[in-house]
Amino acid sequence: MLGFLLSEGIQEYAMQAADFKPTKLSMDGLTDHGAKVQIEGDFTMDASKVKKQSVRNLGRFGTWIAREAESGPFDADVYLPEYGNVLVGTAKVPGIRLNIRNGHTTHVSFVATVQPGSPDGIRNVANDWIDGRLGQIRLKGKASVPLKSGLINIGKQFVEQSIVFRGGDIPTLPHYNITKLNLGEAKHGLKGLGADASIVVKNDFPIQITLPPVAVDVGIEGCSASDKHIMVGTAQTRELQVRPSTDVKVDVTGNVEKLADPLTEVCPNSAKSPLDAFLGDYMKGEDATIYINCCKFPDPATPDWARDLLKDITVPLPFAGKSMGNLIKNFSLADMHFSLPDPFAEPGSPEAAPKISGIVNVDIGLPNEMNFPIDVTQVKADADIYYHKKKLGKMNLEKWQKANSTRIEGHGSEGPSLLVQSVIKKAPIEILDDDLFSEVVQALLFGGKSVLMDLKAAVSVGVDTPMGKFAVRGIPAQGVVPVKPIRGGKDVDKPDDGKDQESAINLKVGNMAIVDTSPTSLTITAMVNFTNPTKYSATVPYFNINILANGSHIASATVKDMEVHPGNNTNNLVSVLWDPYTYGGAKGKKIGAELLSQYISGFNTTITVQAHEKSVPAAPYIGRLLSRFPITRPMPHLSTPKKPSDGDDPEDDGKSHFIRGTTMHLISSTAVFTLASPFRSTTLFITNMNATAYHQGHVAGKILYELPFAVPPGLSESPRLPVDWSFGSIGYEAIKKALGGQLKLSAFAYVGVRIGEWREHVWFQGGKIGANVRL
Repeated sequence: MLGFLLSEGIQEYAMQAADFKPTKLSMDGLTDHGAKVQIEGDFTMDASKVKKQSVRNLGRFGTWIAREAESGPFDADVYLPEYGNVLVGTAKVPGIRLNIRNGHTTHVSFVATVQPGSPDGIRNVANDWIDGRLGQIRLKGKASVPLKSGLINIGKQFVEQSIVFRGGDIPTLPHYNITKLNLGEAKHGLKGLGADASIVVKNDFPIQITLPPVAVDVGIEGCSASDKHIMVGTAQTRELQVRPSTDVKVDVTGNVEKLADPLTEVCPNSAKSPLDAFLGDYMKGEDATIYINCCKFPDPATPDWARDLLKDITVPLPFAGKSMGNLIKNFSLADMHFSLPDPFAEPGSPEAAPKISGIVNVDIGLPNEMNFPIDVTQVKADADIYYHKKKLGKMNLEKWQKANSTRIEGHGSEGPSLLVQSVIKKAPIEILDDDLFSEVVQALLFGGKSVLMDLKAAVSVGVDTPMGKFAVRGIPAQGVVPVKPIRGGKDVDKPDDGKDQESAINLKVGNMAIVDTSPTSLTITAMVNFTNPTKYSATVPYFNINILANGSHIASATVKDMEVHPGNNTNNLVSVLWDPYTYGGAKGKKIGAELLSQYISGFNTTITVQAHEKSVPAAPYIGRLLSRFPITRPMPHLSTPKKPSDGDDPEDDGKSHFIRGTTMHLISSTAVFTLASPFRSTTLFITNMNATAYHQGHVAGKILYELPFAVPPGLSESPRLPVDWSFGSIGYEAIKKALGGQLKLSAFAYVGVRIGEWREHVWFQGGKIGANVRL
């Protein structure tokens, strides 16, 4: 038996059959050089674990005879062979008595003093473990153990054993859950942002320990993985009691005094800063990563070895994301103003995109735990616009716009929110689907109700907080923007005769002037007054539109630098090029002359205005789109001068009439006409006239005049024109009876007209012309 105990066989049997299951590991306190650790567990000899039968049989027999073994005090050193055989630590173990018979269990409890080894070596292993580079680890223990069994003193036995931990055998960082997080202004004389958090850490180990207060630095990744982590703030815990196999509640206080510049500066070749990237992951519900740089011990009683051992160890911790899909509750635009592009911009360039101005309203839902003042001072956004779930276009508000915000406290289960308002100016709109845009315009023109646009945006905000001023970029936002109908809700089931719309627009044309002529054309300028019945305003740098009559192109109209506001719009300059022959050939010239004849005769004439591909040269798609919606409307009434007495005439129809009245001289057989020219500075000429006057349908006389005479701007009188009376007719007799008074005549005339180089022949039919009869 003594030979067995002194042989290598007992070592082999002991190493394979011994089984120790710890039930409690507690730290009873720190010393200047280490810690006192109480270890409790159950020791059992299990012969079935011995591989060699001879060793197993001899070991069972020998330990049955010996019954017990007792060790004296000894030192156990633990090394790491793969790390330069660095010393991990030394444990001073007191004497222990064990029942060594097979199948018998001994409960042991002892206090060992543990002294750490090389701090640098331990940190190297810890860093490899934290970084995931530790596929396996081998520990080698060495000890010279004094042994005796009963009265037999076996002497000191040198024991050396290696243990290899692989894969899942290596413990990982424990799981944790943040159960409370409250952010507010820093307290206790500190500056910046303060945080109070409660964290529950899962503890599956039979460990009992009292940890001293610990302070750490908290950081996040820089612009690249190789950059040094950027410090955000500090965190600190109180003294912590850890009990065996019991989850640990950790109360943490934090402080962010001021955000470092590298944290908020945009990274090279990127549009985001490190803070943007961190918050972006967090708000998408993805795990962000924070880095805990350990450790500082506020308690001066903490031994130096603990400070040296744990300093400069950085632990990455996943920071569970919180989906912020509803962070922005509402995103809307109000008081919208449209601007057509610069006509000389290159098609497809940013300058060729229509632009929108207005008031951006953003309702940001704040997390309940955010209880510190925050003020949004600027905003920008990159938004995709959808209609019927199809992508219509993009709005890129790439420049920062000034903003202001108001915090609204929550009620009940609803958290607080931040109402942000910003005035945007000339944000370009890129249309990506012309056909879909056509649907939108058609709905606005004829739908009679608001059109709902969906916006999916990445919103960036500049904020002023207790930590300082910084920007958060790329916050995901969704919203519905109602676009009000252009026609003001008119019932589309009813036929549109144009009267309601004409009345709503209230178009007035005046101060006409001919600024250029050619043998076939007139270039006319006029001042236009109208009412914008919608809530929209617009800037129109340039817009050209075709004018058609009876399907023939007869003229075009151009406006430049026009500002359109809701309500009354006055003194807007419009230029019209009247050239039926060039646009429509002989047929067009004939239609144009007929239209002029009807118009000056006071007939209800209509024209059609239709956009074309070059209506907005920089954006051909706008012209193509609007060309699908030709608009036919009555020709606007001209604003011409009136005599004061004209307004008292009960038969005044409110229309402009070229012939206002006439005075007939019976003896000289002449007539003088009062004419009203619509032009403010242009003199037109009547080159010839073939006219017949009627009274109640009966011919009264005729005028055949071949000499030209001028019609200056405003009211004027014609020369005395010779009249060939129809003596004996009913019409002439009626004129004679009206001598010294007045009667109403009608007239029909063929008239030659000249303005500059332009000449035309028109007919005129007038009714109820006031005729004064004189000798």
